[in-house]
Amino acid sequence: MAKEKDWWTSPTESENGRLIMVTGRRDVEKFRDNSRFNIRVEVTWKYNGDASGMPDVATSTLMSEVQDALEAVFEKDPVAVLTGIYTGDDERNWVFYTLSTHIFGRKLNEALSDFELLPITIYAENDADWAEYAEMKELSEITPGE
Repeated sequence: MAKEKDWWTSPTESENGRLIMVTGRRDVEKFRDNSRFNIRVEVTWKYNGDASGMPDVATSTLMSEVQDALEAVFEKDPVAVLTGIYTGDDERNWVFYTLSTHIFGRKLNEALSDFELLPITIYAENDADWAEYAEMKELSEITPGE
């Protein structure tokens, strides 16, 4: 039986004060300790949210299906690890760390091949220190009332 992934979720706010739900993964040490996983890739899906900036049910359902497809592809061939998901302020952002943008792109296309064209953009940069992950993980350490 595969080990269940360890995730946490915490609310935060965008720069303009809108709600963003942050979901982060804890069990990433084997990837973080591997110096080859030094490229951060962000896959962003902009949508027309409700008054609070959250997706409607149909969009949220499709996003869940896309996420399931992404996780399945990268679990089968772990060339990237999904470390964080930000939802709110009219966008969903999946954050991955990978060892190759070329291979990541091929696997992303494989994962999304059964879907109609999606409104996503992709951004990548070197992040050998996992700075984005460390910043996101600080949110999991906030206690109520702070």
